[in-house]
Amino acid sequence: MNDADLAPYLAASRWIDWRDPAVSEQAGRLAAGLAGDEAIAAACFAFVRDEIRHSADFRLNPVTCAASAVLAWRTGYCYAKSHLLAALLRANGIPAGLCYQRLSIGNDGPPYCLHGLNAVHLRRHGWYRIDARGNKPGVDARFAPPRERLAFPARQPGEADLPGIHAEPLPQVVAVLTTATDYAAVLAGLPDAEDCVSPVPTADWR
Repeated sequence: MNDADLAPYLAASRWIDWRDPAVSEQAGRLAAGLAGDEAIAAACFAFVRDEIRHSADFRLNPVTCAASAVLAWRTGYCYAKSHLLAALLRANGIPAGLCYQRLSIGNDGPPYCLHGLNAVHLRRHGWYRIDARGNKPGVDARFAPPRERLAFPARQPGEADLPGIHAEPLPQVVAVLTTATDYAAVLAGLPDAEDCVSPVPTADWR
């Protein structure tokens, strides 16, 4: 991809607000002393995976959406954590976008929901998907390019790795995160994949 194609994946926005002073300062701290995009991306990934608590796993409020809010409260759903990871990577000049899977909520057919993760553009590997939702028993996501080590495989009927790398969050994800009153309300109304339309053009991670 050329610089123009990657430009949307370096941009600051309302939800991926990497120009927020706290976000940009955290990005700088994570990159300090490191050389190369893979080392910096690995540090950003580990920070979001391990230091930002998944809202449902830990039953935490408030519901966050913007990267700056996720960092301030140190909690977020997978979608929100992906916004923060994209922001930290972009603040370090590393192109990053948002990806989604459709997964079974109960691991055995319907109902289904979207799961949010990231893709980072690495000089040696191109687009590489990573999932910083947070590890727990049965979940062991890692940064190990070029091999993907995601939190969840899309294997069951009805599940899918959805195409596209989005520069901005899907509208239905933002709607849930900005209207839910607490973490339980998000859990009760997780978005699904119907009408997954990105507000900006998308790249392809495949």
